[in-house]
Amino acid sequence: MKKIIQIARLELSLLFYSPIAWLLIMVLFVQMVLTFCLMVGQLQHLQHFGFDLDFLTNRFFTATNSGVGGIYALILKSLYLYTPLITMGIISREMNSGSIKLLYSSPVKLSEIIFGKFVSMLAFNLVIIGVMGLFFIFGALFIENFDYPHPLVAMFTCFLLLSTYAAIGIFMSSLTTYQVVAAISTFMVLGSLNYIGSFGQRIDFVRDLTYSLAIGSRTHLMIKGLLNSRDVVYYLVISGMFLAFTITRLDFVRRARPFLQQLSRYGLIVIVGLTLAYLSSRQPLIAYYDATDTKVNTIVKATQKILKDMGDEPVEVTEYINVMDHTYSNGDPGLRILDIARWEAYLRFKSNIKLKWVYYYDSIPAPQFYAANPGKSLKTLFKERVKALELDTNDFLEPELIRKQVNLNGENGRLVMQVKYKNKTTFLRTFDDGEFWPGEPETAAALKRLIVTPAKLVFATDGYQRSVDKVGDRDYKMFFNIKTARSSLINHGFDVDSVAIENHEIPSGIASLIIGDPKVAYSSAALAKIRKYVADGGNLLIAGEPGKQAVVNPLLDSLGVKMLDGTLVQRSKDYSYNLVTPKLTKASLSMYSGLIGPYQKKEIISMPGVAALSFDPKSDFKTQAILSTDAKYSWIKKGSFVLDSAALVFEAKNGDQQGAFPGALMLTRKMTHKEQRIVVTGDADFFSNKELGRSNLQTVNGTLAMAIFTWFSNNEFPVDMSRPLSKDNKLKLNKAGVKTVKIVYYGLIPGVIVLLGMVLLIRRKRK
Repeated sequence: MKKIIQIARLELSLLFYSPIAWLLIMVLFVQMVLTFCLMVGQLQHLQHFGFDLDFLTNRFFTATNSGVGGIYALILKSLYLYTPLITMGIISREMNSGSIKLLYSSPVKLSEIIFGKFVSMLAFNLVIIGVMGLFFIFGALFIENFDYPHPLVAMFTCFLLLSTYAAIGIFMSSLTTYQVVAAISTFMVLGSLNYIGSFGQRIDFVRDLTYSLAIGSRTHLMIKGLLNSRDVVYYLVISGMFLAFTITRLDFVRRARPFLQQLSRYGLIVIVGLTLAYLSSRQPLIAYYDATDTKVNTIVKATQKILKDMGDEPVEVTEYINVMDHTYSNGDPGLRILDIARWEAYLRFKSNIKLKWVYYYDSIPAPQFYAANPGKSLKTLFKERVKALELDTNDFLEPELIRKQVNLNGENGRLVMQVKYKNKTTFLRTFDDGEFWPGEPETAAALKRLIVTPAKLVFATDGYQRSVDKVGDRDYKMFFNIKTARSSLINHGFDVDSVAIENHEIPSGIASLIIGDPKVAYSSAALAKIRKYVADGGNLLIAGEPGKQAVVNPLLDSLGVKMLDGTLVQRSKDYSYNLVTPKLTKASLSMYSGLIGPYQKKEIISMPGVAALSFDPKSDFKTQAILSTDAKYSWIKKGSFVLDSAALVFEAKNGDQQGAFPGALMLTRKMTHKEQRIVVTGDADFFSNKELGRSNLQTVNGTLAMAIFTWFSNNEFPVDMSRPLSKDNKLKLNKAGVKTVKIVYYGLIPGVIVLLGMVLLIRRKRK
């Protein structure tokens, strides 16, 4: 060990007495400071004008896709540029001058020589990390509640990558006596290893091989703050392999060996290295540490519990990709590595999730596509499609074969995943938005559907009610039943169905029956069915509309609730008087924790046309208002009125009533085995397609609708995705402080680096 340290000290003295090392340090610092100071100015400017900032530690240091990106994440992409000029002479200089022969004859082992030189490179890399740490100091001083472990893991990632590059550079230096050739060769090798991961991605064997060789791709998780043993061991193995290659290379230079013996020794190093890397990559053996304060790299506790409740039984996820559909581009085999990476967060807690991919061709519901190709059969169109994409037709199942394998009716030929657990299956869909792939909320809901009974919502269809299958302004499909909409309840664990109560029995065991804006009175037989359903403890949502009191009130009699005559109106400078915007009450918070924020911020619900409600406090139900109007601006307007003429006025003589009135009520009652839950609203529009898509008024209609149906499902669905809020949300700098920071990082620190370098170089010249 003493000899290794002596060699390392000698190499370091040669290194820092060279202008190249100081030049590279300066270039790296300038490259980082240009991005850093730009970010400081931008974020301080946003904060000054009242914009909320969150996760500042991530924004500054490790973000890979927000704004200009974090400085550590950005510098990772160019670290390979700093190694070749440092390592180019570390061995080739000895070989060129002949001093290598002295080393051969000295009582020093080859391994000690190489390890000594490698230790010197580790020390230089620590200097580089120290330069990067100058920005870490800024975070510690000026970011409130700075998330220390997160950027420390990012710096450790940079150190691992630099050290691996150094090991490769040392080996390349041992192959030639010319330092320039060694530098160019190292540039080429490191550049190739950084970009090789994009080659041959459609071929399974080649894809796995190139991914193993793509050194830079292994940093993605760790730079985000998720330290894991697999990637750490990978970099250690690669470093060890190239150091072993170097020792072997010099040994063969010193003493000639037969070619087969040389080949077998190199082969043994490769086999041992790849075996270690393979074993460390087995999911059950991987250890993780999420360095972020809010554990953003880890699935939430609720999702972890779902995976734990699944026990040791395997989960099979089969991705069905139709080459005829536009979603094929997202499921192309060339993107398989990214596809697998999306599941790692779940594999971390359940290692026996099996991933499969099935490629096929079948028709798609795209009339314009067939209109543009008249008279062509599906098979002809398929052949043209794969030819254009340069694919092999043998890789795709025919329509008859895929239909025997799985029932994809209703999925419209889109890319979809079928999740199988024991004997149960469910679909996990992709979406028509910027993310495309399902996120944790949708994935967790699909997994949970396999271990609990899905929450089923049944809509009554009698009396020309609002439809859950239509996209009209007054209908409900957007929130409940659009398969390609991420927020639709059908993608969050719910099943949606409908029933004609006049002709059929109300299903038992459902999460809720929804009666949305009936326009025709129910028959006595249908009313009897509804009352029996309520008496048996069934959950219920009744959404009425003003003017329909005679239709709705018979449904409310047994609940002790009444829809009052007249229409609630509200004074407004900008909107129609019938657009009422009640606020959440404190009682609503018991329904759903997600309402706490909107309640505290006094956010509003939009209700275009709403009737006031009253209730009997002596009924069997505990009844509470969850929405209430503002007594100062709202009143009940009796009789008919016209909205597009003069402004409405309060007229007590006509029976108008001023005050705060409930627009929605929640009713609960303890039953033998459950709590019965009922919601009554005086408006049926607040969760309609139009109101959920309203853009001219900031409302929380969607949050309230989600709260109601989460409540009906006993909080089983959607899966709770709540996380701790970020704490590092404030930059402790004003404009003057930003200027000072720029002076320090643009002038003072570079000046110190230049001065230190000059002192050492002048000292060397004097010696």
